[in-house]
Formats: sequence, C-alpha cells, structure tokens
Amino acid sequence: MPSAVPIAYGRSSSAPASIEGDSGILLPPNRFYDEESQRISNLIDEELRKESQRQKEARRKQVKVMLLGQAESGKSTLQKQFQIYYASKTLDRERPSWRPVVHFNIIRAVKTILDEIDYELSHPDDDDSDVESDPELNEPGPSSAGPLSSSSSSQRVKRPRQPSAAPGNAFRPSSTELETLSVLRTRLLPLVALHDSLASELSGGVSFSRGLTGVFVRAGWQGLLQSNQGGRAGKGSPGGVAGLAAKALDSSREDVQALWVHNAVRKLIQLRKLKLEESAPFFLDNVARIAEPDYLPNVDDVLNVRLQTLGVIEHSFPINLGGTMYDWRLYDVGGARGQRHAWVPYFEDATAIIFLAPISAFDQYLDEDARTNRIDDSLQLFMTICSNKLLKKAHLVLMLNKTDLLKAKLKAGVRVQKYITSYGSRPNKYDDVASYFRAHFMQVHKRKDVSNRSLYLHFTSMLDIKATQSIIVNVGEAIIRQHVAQTGLT
Repeated sequence: MPSAVPIAYGRSSSAPASIEGDSGILLPPNRFYDEESQRISNLIDEELRKESQRQKEARRKQVKVMLLGQAESGKSTLQKQFQIYYASKTLDRERPSWRPVVHFNIIRAVKTILDEIDYELSHPDDDDSDVESDPELNEPGPSSAGPLSSSSSSQRVKRPRQPSAAPGNAFRPSSTELETLSVLRTRLLPLVALHDSLASELSGGVSFSRGLTGVFVRAGWQGLLQSNQGGRAGKGSPGGVAGLAAKALDSSREDVQALWVHNAVRKLIQLRKLKLEESAPFFLDNVARIAEPDYLPNVDDVLNVRLQTLGVIEHSFPINLGGTMYDWRLYDVGGARGQRHAWVPYFEDATAIIFLAPISAFDQYLDEDARTNRIDDSLQLFMTICSNKLLKKAHLVLMLNKTDLLKAKLKAGVRVQKYITSYGSRPNKYDDVASYFRAHFMQVHKRKDVSNRSLYLHFTSMLDIKATQSIIVNVGEAIIRQHVAQTGLT
C-alpha cells in the first residue's frame, strides 16, 4: 500500500505559521488564533486612529502666537502680563529666580551712573554744542531711506549716550559735590565689581565678541540658575555670585540711595547726558526694600526687570473661551538683528503675530547700528512681516508700545523733529506724535500686506497692569474667535 503523501496547505505571508502534528503532517492554522490576531490588530488600528484624531483635535485647539519686535520693544513684559492673567501661580513660583536679576538691574544702574560721571569729569569740554554745530554729523544716516527721515546719531558712534536737551550746559559739579562723589564711588566699587560675573552667572556663561553686556537668557534659564546655586533659589539666601551680590547690595543700600539723589546725578539727568535703562529709576527708588535680606520680588518688580532674550522661549497658557479650553502657546523671540533668523522656523503655522513697536524710542538708535533710528528699524521690520508670504494666514496685531515713556519725554521737552526730520513743524504733543507714528505703521500695512488682512492696533504701556490686561483679553478673544472660524471648531 503506498504511503500517504503529506498535504501542504498554502498560506499567505501574513497568516500564522502552520502547526506540525505528532505524525509530521502539517495541520491548518488554528482558527481561533487567527481570529484573535485579527481582533488585536483591529484594536491597535482603532487606537491609532483615535490617537491621530486626538492629536488633530489638540492641534486645532492650539493657538500659536509669536511676539515679534526689535530688542527692548516690550515682548518679554507682554509675555509676563499674559502669565499674570492666565497663569499667575506659575509666576508666583518663579519670583525667587527674579531676585538676582533685580539685583543686577540695580548694580548695572549704579555702574552706568559712575561710568558717566567719570566720563564727564575727564571730558569737561565735551558738550553737545560741538555735535550740533558740525554739519557733517547732522546729515541723515542710512535710516533716512526708510519710511521716515531721521537724523543720524554719529554721536552714538563716538560714545553711547543721548544728545542733550540743553546744548552748551556743561557738567561742572562743585568741589564739595566732587568730594562726596569720590567717597561714594570708592564705597560702591565692591558692588560694581560684581557686575560682569553676575551677568555671566545669570546668562549661563553667554558672552558676545562685540562687547555687548547685560543679562541674556535662553529657554529654561530659571532652572539653570537654581542648579548653579545648588538648588537654593527661593530657599533663603542664594548661593554663587548672586549670593555675594545680595550681601553687597544690603551693605551698600545707603550709598546707592545717596548716589541716586545726589545733585550731580540729578544734573546729568536734567541735561540728558545719563542714559539709564528705562526701569532703572523704578529700582533705584526702591533700593531700600530690594536690598533687604529676605527680599522677594513682587509683580511690579518682575514687570520692570530688564533682560534680553536669546533665541525663542515658549510659554503655554490654558485659556477657557465659551467652555472650551485652548492651548495658547506664546513664543517670545529675541529681537536683536543677529537673532531674527531664528523667527523663520516658527512662521509657517503661526495663528497670530503680535508685533510690538516702542514709539518712545524716536530719540534712540540701535546698539547694532548706531546710525539707525529705532522707529525706522521698527517700521522696516514691520514691513518685512507684512510682506512675508509665510505669514499671510496669521492674524496681525500691532502694539505701539511705551506710550508712558513717550509722554514723559515730550513733557520733558524732547522734540521729535530733532530726531525724525520728516515730522516737520507738527505740534510736539502726545496726540499729534502718536497719530503721526500710527499713520506710518498703517501705511506700511496698507501697501505691503500680502493678504489684505485686518490689522488690530493698540496703544500700550506694558507696565500698566489693568490697561494691558484689558487689551490682552480683547486681543486673545479676537484671535481665538478667528482661529475657531478658520479651523471649524465649535
């Protein structure tokens, strides 16, 4: 009798392997095993589909807002205002990390004052009448090719200070004042000596070949600072250079106060020869409180802090609108000329752009280019954003910022026409100046915007919490409503 021929069952590559019985005959796949495998495969496919849907819904509820503008335009302050309104608890947890930054702001202000006094005393005949009388120095610089005609600042090439509002008035303190200044300078030298090392510690060791100084922060800087201080940030006295600075400021507070109210310093301010950072008067006025060993920055302190952003720092806020939670992602982008290339990767899917232009800066020039007026630079930058095709779908909000400082400058008699020659003989009043700058930005938008989208314009002062948060609510709701309409969310 012929032997039985083994039967081979055909199977696809995706089917389970056949099972070999004790007799050596290949048996068909187990039907239950095949069905279970298919069930598991279907479950995995369904879970992947649900996860894809969840991610899609999350992206639709994600509102990506970029804060753009030149350096010192108020972007970081606006970000903190958003944080105060939507995530105040997170700001409260960060307060200890701001303490050494506030201390640095005071040390920097003291150093600036002493440096200016040293310069004025070593150049007694160097007043601004010489600058005014030289016609070559009054020729319009490269910035005049932009939307505004502005006087160049060749003086800033020579040394970084603002032109005097009262030409010909030299800085000549009395012998008694000179003696007092000498004593104060000697006493404050140990405090000022910490300036560079504290800046380096706060900046994580970042330095610049062009000689720029100050605090430059990246994403995660607060955690890095706490790590450098051995985890002691917010737990008693800080360590490292920050701890030394806190102790030095505590022991020097009376000398700092005496320097700040000194007649010679008041004279420098009156002559506009002293270029302090905008927040310096606030901190110097409050040095007694800030120098206390148990000092913890309050909200006003945090808003007034001056530091510079490197790269892009992301902040996330949950916003409830009509019962729906939206993930509001705010991107604070470094505004220095050398950093503007970092904006590009974030452009394409941006929901909205909030552009900040400091209109108080009509008498200031770029650190990177001492012949470019900062108003001109803002206009040129705004023009670039309006004409960028990658941004044509992003909602556009323009904040003409630092109106409080603009009012103060105009009240002090600083004339816009001296720096923006195209301003002509218009009244040197706030309403007229603000309207003039507004018209120029509106004109740029009208001529250069690639998608003819609406422009939402606001005059702002970021240090005014109540007014700014009212604007934040209006702007936020408008952006989200348009985002909902655009994405089809209900």
